[in-house]
Amino acid sequence: MTGRLDMTSGVEQSGLASPVDLLKADLRARLQEVQASRRRIVEAAAEARRQLERDLHDGAQQRLVSLSVDLQLLRREVADGAVAEMVDGAIRTLREALTELRELARGIHPALLSDQGLAPALDALAQRSPVPIELDLELEGRLPIDVETAAYFVAAEALTNVAKHAHASFARVKATNTDGVLTLAVSDDGVGGAQLDGGGGLLGLADRVAAINGQLTIDSPPGGGTRVAATIPHSERGT
Repeated sequence: MTGRLDMTSGVEQSGLASPVDLLKADLRARLQEVQASRRRIVEAAAEARRQLERDLHDGAQQRLVSLSVDLQLLRREVADGAVAEMVDGAIRTLREALTELRELARGIHPALLSDQGLAPALDALAQRSPVPIELDLELEGRLPIDVETAAYFVAAEALTNVAKHAHASFARVKATNTDGVLTLAVSDDGVGGAQLDGGGGLLGLADRVAAINGQLTIDSPPGGGTRVAATIPHSERGT
């Protein structure tokens, strides 16, 4: 019986990849390296923000609180007059400084987000909003801190825009965590017209979300309100 001649090339028989295949594999490896690097940068920045918030809370803020108590004790010992007015003025100024410092610390990284998670932090955002906010949250347990941080600041920036620019009478924050994907959407009934490519805070948020393999989208037709949505895949393990 005559054997059949195998015309397969030596390269194919040896299993060697073609130059195109090698180039594709190299590009995939480089892309994975870039994605991992971007995520490490985001995680490092988030940790730095948390540390700065803790430093402000445990350092400057506590000293100002202590000074406020001392001034109030002093005020009780001072009779009405010019000195009393000066002490009262100092107390008012100190209270304003404390309020500004707390707002600054919250903008850097809210302690509530670190301590209790995304749902309580979103609830606090809604409570502070000058526009009525409806919350629809289906979140249980903790998520990875970089995911929680990105989602929180998406909501914070979107609600800030609602209050400042949308001329809205109502807004809604919806967040769900299903099958390892966090979806957060902020919608309003305002004037619309927001653009992701317009620069500013929204573009920065898109970069932050993309760095952890998520996606930020905006639907904002003129006169039709605005919907800002982030979709972020993640592992089920929280921190």
